Amino acid sequence: MTEPNPDYELAQINIARMLAPLDSPQLAGFVAALDPVNAAAEAADGFRWRLQEEDGNATGFRIFEDDWLIVNMSVWRDPEALSGYIYGPEHRPVLGRRREWFARPAEAMTALWWVPAGVRPTVAEAEHRLRLLRAQGPTAEAFTLRETFPAPVALPRG
Repeated sequence: MTEPNPDYELAQINIARMLAPLDSPQLAGFVAALDPVNAAAEAADGFRWRLQEEDGNATGFRIFEDDWLIVNMSVWRDPEALSGYIYGPEHRPVLGRRREWFARPAEAMTALWWVPAGVRPTVAEAEHRLRLLRAQGPTAEAFTLRETFPAPVALPRG
Protein backbone atom coordinates (compact mmCIF):
# COMPACT_ATOMS: atom_id res chain seq x y z
CA MET A 1 0.00 0.00 0.00
CA THR A 2 1.21 3.48 -0.87
CA GLU A 3 1.72 5.71 2.16
CA PRO A 4 -0.51 8.74 1.52
CA ASN A 5 1.37 12.01 1.08
CA PRO A 6 -0.89 14.87 2.20
CA ASP A 7 0.95 17.28 -0.11
CA TYR A 8 -0.13 15.45 -3.29
CA GLU A 9 -3.25 13.87 -4.75
CA LEU A 10 -3.70 11.49 -7.66
CA ALA A 11 -5.30 12.86 -10.83
CA GLN A 12 -6.80 10.48 -13.37
CA ILE A 13 -8.15 10.87 -16.89
CA ASN A 14 -10.17 8.16 -18.56
CA ILE A 15 -11.57 8.67 -22.04
CA ALA A 16 -13.74 6.41 -24.17
CA ARG A 17 -14.87 6.41 -27.79
CA MET A 18 -18.66 6.08 -27.99
CA LEU A 19 -20.11 3.52 -30.38
CA ALA A 20 -23.23 5.65 -30.89
CA PRO A 21 -24.45 9.15 -30.01
CA LEU A 22 -24.92 9.81 -26.31
CA ASP A 23 -28.69 10.20 -26.75
CA SER A 24 -29.05 6.92 -28.69
CA PRO A 25 -30.85 3.83 -27.39
CA GLN A 26 -27.50 1.97 -27.49
CA LEU A 27 -26.01 4.27 -24.84
CA ALA A 28 -29.18 4.53 -22.70
CA GLY A 29 -27.80 2.08 -20.10
CA PHE A 30 -24.60 4.09 -19.80
CA VAL A 31 -26.47 7.38 -19.45
CA ALA A 32 -28.78 5.85 -16.82
CA ALA A 33 -25.73 4.74 -14.81
CA LEU A 34 -24.03 8.16 -14.77
CA ASP A 35 -25.74 9.66 -11.72
CA PRO A 36 -25.47 6.57 -9.48
CA VAL A 37 -21.85 5.93 -10.48
CA ASN A 38 -20.91 9.58 -9.91
CA ALA A 39 -22.64 9.54 -6.51
CA ALA A 40 -20.72 6.38 -5.58
CA ALA A 41 -17.45 8.05 -6.57
CA GLU A 42 -18.19 11.11 -4.47
CA ALA A 43 -19.00 8.90 -1.47
CA ALA A 44 -15.91 6.71 -1.91
CA ASP A 45 -13.03 6.76 0.54
CA GLY A 46 -10.22 8.92 -0.82
CA PHE A 47 -12.32 10.81 -3.39
CA ARG A 48 -11.30 14.47 -3.74
CA TRP A 49 -12.89 15.96 -6.91
CA ARG A 50 -14.34 15.16 -10.32
CA LEU A 51 -14.75 17.12 -13.53
CA GLN A 52 -18.36 18.08 -14.10
CA GLU A 53 -20.68 20.48 -15.83
CA GLU A 54 -23.74 22.18 -14.33
CA ASP A 55 -25.82 19.00 -14.79
CA GLY A 56 -23.35 17.02 -12.67
CA ASN A 57 -21.87 15.03 -15.56
CA ALA A 58 -18.86 15.60 -17.81
CA THR A 59 -20.26 14.36 -21.12
CA GLY A 60 -19.98 17.79 -22.78
CA PHE A 61 -16.21 18.11 -22.41
CA ARG A 62 -14.10 17.31 -25.48
CA ILE A 63 -10.58 16.00 -25.76
CA PHE A 64 -8.31 15.57 -28.79
CA GLU A 65 -10.87 17.64 -30.75
CA ASP A 66 -12.98 14.48 -31.12
CA ASP A 67 -16.75 14.61 -30.58
CA TRP A 68 -16.91 10.82 -30.13
CA LEU A 69 -14.59 10.78 -27.10
CA ILE A 70 -16.06 11.35 -23.67
CA VAL A 71 -14.03 12.37 -20.64
CA ASN A 72 -13.98 11.21 -17.05
CA MET A 73 -11.48 13.02 -14.84
CA SER A 74 -11.13 12.95 -11.08
CA VAL A 75 -8.69 13.38 -8.20
CA TRP A 76 -8.12 10.83 -5.44
CA ARG A 77 -6.04 10.47 -2.29
CA ASP A 78 -3.89 7.69 -3.79
CA PRO A 79 -3.92 4.74 -6.23
CA GLU A 80 -5.47 2.41 -3.64
CA ALA A 81 -8.47 4.71 -3.16
CA LEU A 82 -8.98 4.94 -6.93
CA SER A 83 -8.69 1.15 -7.35
CA GLY A 84 -11.10 0.58 -4.50
CA TYR A 85 -13.70 2.65 -6.29
CA ILE A 86 -13.07 1.30 -9.80
CA TYR A 87 -13.35 -2.33 -8.73
CA GLY A 88 -15.96 -1.70 -6.03
CA PRO A 89 -19.57 -2.92 -6.10
CA GLU A 90 -21.09 0.27 -7.52
CA HIS A 91 -18.70 0.75 -10.45
CA ARG A 92 -17.65 -2.78 -11.42
CA PRO A 93 -21.00 -3.77 -13.04
CA VAL A 94 -20.89 -0.66 -15.25
CA LEU A 95 -17.24 -1.30 -16.10
CA GLY A 96 -18.22 -4.83 -17.15
CA ARG A 97 -20.66 -3.44 -19.71
CA ARG A 98 -18.25 -0.96 -21.34
CA ARG A 99 -17.96 -2.92 -24.63
CA GLU A 100 -21.71 -2.39 -25.20
CA TRP A 101 -21.12 1.37 -25.30
CA PHE A 102 -17.48 2.07 -26.17
CA ALA A 103 -14.96 0.97 -28.78
CA ARG A 104 -12.09 -1.29 -27.77
CA PRO A 105 -9.11 1.05 -27.33
CA ALA A 106 -6.13 0.87 -29.64
CA GLU A 107 -3.98 3.08 -27.40
CA ALA A 108 -3.83 4.32 -23.81
CA MET A 109 -7.12 5.88 -22.77
CA THR A 110 -6.32 6.29 -19.06
CA ALA A 111 -3.48 8.17 -17.41
CA LEU A 112 -2.62 9.00 -13.81
CA TRP A 113 -0.34 11.70 -12.40
CA TRP A 114 0.29 13.49 -9.13
CA VAL A 115 -0.93 17.03 -8.50
CA PRO A 116 -0.32 19.25 -5.48
CA ALA A 117 -3.14 18.85 -2.96
CA GLY A 118 -6.06 21.09 -3.88
CA VAL A 119 -5.00 21.57 -7.51
CA ARG A 120 -7.64 20.57 -10.04
CA PRO A 121 -6.34 19.48 -13.46
CA THR A 122 -7.71 20.76 -16.76
CA VAL A 123 -8.77 18.75 -19.78
CA ALA A 124 -5.82 20.26 -21.68
CA GLU A 125 -3.41 19.00 -19.02
CA ALA A 126 -5.05 15.57 -19.11
CA GLU A 127 -4.66 15.44 -22.89
CA HIS A 128 -0.97 16.24 -22.43
CA ARG A 129 -0.60 13.41 -19.87
CA LEU A 130 -2.26 10.92 -22.21
CA ARG A 131 0.07 11.99 -25.01
CA LEU A 132 3.07 11.50 -22.70
CA LEU A 133 1.91 8.03 -21.67
CA ARG A 134 1.27 7.03 -25.28
CA ALA A 135 4.69 8.28 -26.41
CA GLN A 136 6.89 7.18 -23.49
CA GLY A 137 4.99 4.51 -21.59
CA PRO A 138 4.58 4.83 -17.82
CA THR A 139 6.79 7.47 -16.22
CA ALA A 140 6.47 9.60 -13.10
CA GLU A 141 4.72 12.24 -15.27
CA ALA A 142 2.00 9.90 -16.62
CA PHE A 143 1.40 6.34 -15.48
CA THR A 144 -1.22 3.61 -15.00
CA LEU A 145 -2.69 1.64 -12.12
CA ARG A 146 -0.61 -1.33 -13.26
CA GLU A 147 2.60 0.66 -13.00
CA THR A 148 2.29 3.45 -10.47
CA PHE A 149 4.91 5.91 -9.30
CA PRO A 150 5.13 7.44 -5.83
CA ALA A 151 4.07 11.01 -5.18
CA PRO A 152 6.90 13.53 -5.34
CA VAL A 153 8.80 14.06 -2.12
CA ALA A 154 7.29 16.91 -0.16
CA LEU A 155 9.40 20.01 0.18
CA PRO A 156 10.31 21.05 3.72
CA ARG A 157 7.89 23.54 5.22
CA GLY A 158 9.34 26.58 6.74
